[in-house]
Amino acid sequence: MKTATLLFMMTTALAAGSGPGFNLPAPQTFKLPNGMTVFYLQDRSLPLVGFRLLINGAGAAAEPESLEGAADLMAELMMKGAAGKSALQVAEELDELGADLQIKAGDEFLSLSGQSLARYWPKLLSLTCDCLLRPDFSEAEFIKERERRIDQIKAIKDNPSHAVTQYFRKAYLAGHPFGRLAVGSEASLQAMTVKDIRVFYRSAIRPDQALLAVVGDFSPAELRNGLEKNFSQWKKSGTKASAVVLPPLPLPRGKQGLLVDKPDASQAYFIIGAPGIAVVDQHAAAAQVMNTLFGGRFTSRLNNELRVKRGLTYGARSTLESWRPGGLFTISSYTRNEKIGEMLQVSLDLLRQAALVGFDEEEVVSGRNYVLGQFPPKFETLMSKARAYTDLAFYGLPFDYYAGLLSRVGSSDREAVHAQARRLMPQEDYVLVVVGKAEEIREQLAPFADWKFRSITDDGF
Repeated sequence: MKTATLLFMMTTALAAGSGPGFNLPAPQTFKLPNGMTVFYLQDRSLPLVGFRLLINGAGAAAEPESLEGAADLMAELMMKGAAGKSALQVAEELDELGADLQIKAGDEFLSLSGQSLARYWPKLLSLTCDCLLRPDFSEAEFIKERERRIDQIKAIKDNPSHAVTQYFRKAYLAGHPFGRLAVGSEASLQAMTVKDIRVFYRSAIRPDQALLAVVGDFSPAELRNGLEKNFSQWKKSGTKASAVVLPPLPLPRGKQGLLVDKPDASQAYFIIGAPGIAVVDQHAAAAQVMNTLFGGRFTSRLNNELRVKRGLTYGARSTLESWRPGGLFTISSYTRNEKIGEMLQVSLDLLRQAALVGFDEEEVVSGRNYVLGQFPPKFETLMSKARAYTDLAFYGLPFDYYAGLLSRVGSSDREAVHAQARRLMPQEDYVLVVVGKAEEIREQLAPFADWKFRSITDDGF
């Protein structure tokens, strides 16, 4: 899930459950001796405890360029044996506790999250610390996971709907740390060793870069004692952590096209992308309403024109993907090979129309109500609050951010939404990636970009 969109969905979910005056409860906070910042909220409405631990500088953007995929592979291996327990034993212990534990590498950070019944929280915390602080990184598990990922890349290339997202990310973010794919490439994986994973782990997993949020049924004193005990072996590094500063995202100049030839494809898949918004953007509320109206819901302009009216596809959408240094606005869909030219022309016409005339008042009211009326059940939990606290702290946002954003959604008028359409809808500068049968679609694509060509069988994306 994309961070800014996720923050926004959490806003609507949390707000929806508490009415227009909703405020996310401010957590209590303290620091452990090793430098880790802890946020906590006591909530005894259910006998559960949920947590999220975020480590800055341990995501894909921090991995060495030659080790593409190392962060995500490291995260997977942390669950595949720790403190002398095998991967199976770790899984069985979680099953016995009826608990959940996940470790994931994002672009900007590594995250650990989990939940259990309150009476099993001490055991879940202990197991989490085993995986975080004492991973085995065994040669056998490394080889097994590396081979699985190489097979996964082949599987992605067999599915153009998945492949186009990987090719687009590489094409748009070429040379930027965010252009490193979680799955890696055949070349990077084959060159990688378990020693590389261990070295990256030692450099990236630091307590002074960690944010922990715990929400649920516990006493503050017992929580603090438990955290101090379990994290006592995670020592503060003798050197100060380097500041994690990521460069701005690339800005496309002109109409840049990439056609990936998949000779057996009967359909063509495309993504058009241009600059979007950063996580911290004062116009995020109006941008979300705009995106909802253009391609963010089933009744959007994009889907209505391409699917309902013209029958070109079963689905079309637009998305906003955001990070600290910037973001992306993309539209994507697919159609029969012989119709890809028509689909691209209609899509670009819709972008131009939205930028030129915007949306009428009735549409804007509908878009605001749609955004404010979302109730994603998975965000109505202890975990939604734990995620909110760590995300807000990571991005330097106040804990009353959600209340303010909700208010700004409600006050986003037609002009504010139109301003975001003018700002974000690409006209002359964009990246367009198409995966399909080149022999049948190349001529149709010519008017839309200056094209580069690749084969689906080439290494990497």
